[in-house]
Amino acid sequence: MIDDGQLILTEYEQIKQEQRARIGFRDNLIYATFGVMAAVIGSTLPRGGHAEMLLLLPPLSVILGWTYLVNDEKISAVGRYIRDELVPRLEQLTSERLTVFGWESAHRRDAHRRSRKRIQLAIDLLTFCAAPLGALVVYWLLGPMRWSLLLVSAAETAMVAGLAFQIVRYADLER
Repeated sequence: MIDDGQLILTEYEQIKQEQRARIGFRDNLIYATFGVMAAVIGSTLPRGGHAEMLLLLPPLSVILGWTYLVNDEKISAVGRYIRDELVPRLEQLTSERLTVFGWESAHRRDAHRRSRKRIQLAIDLLTFCAAPLGALVVYWLLGPMRWSLLLVSAAETAMVAGLAFQIVRYADLER
């Protein structure tokens, strides 16, 4: 028969495995975003006079940015679950204060954590929001001013602004 402590350790290993997989996927989304940017910009430049192709960048960036953000939040949620659920359950089993899974809390007490989080916020905003907004500005300056494309660009601006709001909201600067 498996005891409660062993079940908790098994659960810990399973969610850490999920967290590792999500970290790899999340980090690869950065490269995917840069690849999409290069593809859109690279296909627009040689076709001089087709700045409307830049309108492909905002929705693709928003999709990749949202996926990045959701995975990042789930990665953080795993850490919270370990700190707030698993550690207390293990402590309850042993009737004493434990320092198990200490890394889950220790890395959050680092003196430079806040500055790193601010820099990460800036990088996330630059990657997923500033670049697509830049593409929209270039379109507005150089692209054909057809009302249908202007409506599309306005909707895309709202989408990028919404993503920027969510990125700032989930930045975890205070904790």
